Amino acid sequence: MTRSTLALLFGALAMPAFAQTIYSCTDASGGKVYSTSRDFGNCKAVPKGPESTLPAPPPAPRSHGASANPTPSSFPKVQEDTQKARDGDRRHILEQELSGEQRHLEQAKKELAEQEAQHASSDRVAPYRDRVGQHERNIRAIQKELGNLK
Repeated sequence: MTRSTLALLFGALAMPAFAQTIYSCTDASGGKVYSTSRDFGNCKAVPKGPESTLPAPPPAPRSHGASANPTPSSFPKVQEDTQKARDGDRRHILEQELSGEQRHLEQAKKELAEQEAQHASSDRVAPYRDRVGQHERNIRAIQKELGNLK
């Protein structure tokens, strides 16, 4: 397409919905031209799609625990007591990780304080600050996981 054809196309598409009819025309060289007038020869009105300002309908309500893809009946099921034991193990592991991260955070804070007390350069202190920040992010992530447990 030529630049003028593209410019006409974009200009025509940018017009508001109440604008004139848009025509698809074939120019003398056989190229497609979109215009609001029939100045280019063989032209046909471009059909307008239905204009709608109505919002999309809300999604159908789903019952709690229902999924769009139900579990097949042949899928293995875990007994409730087994699942509770697994959840308990998960909670215990997350609590251990949280405790370990809190210890690591305290150690990282001490090391950072030592570096700052020595008036070390910001380049030398930066890794210590990064380590403190990493442990703080880890603690938040573990606390979030613990909060998501039933």
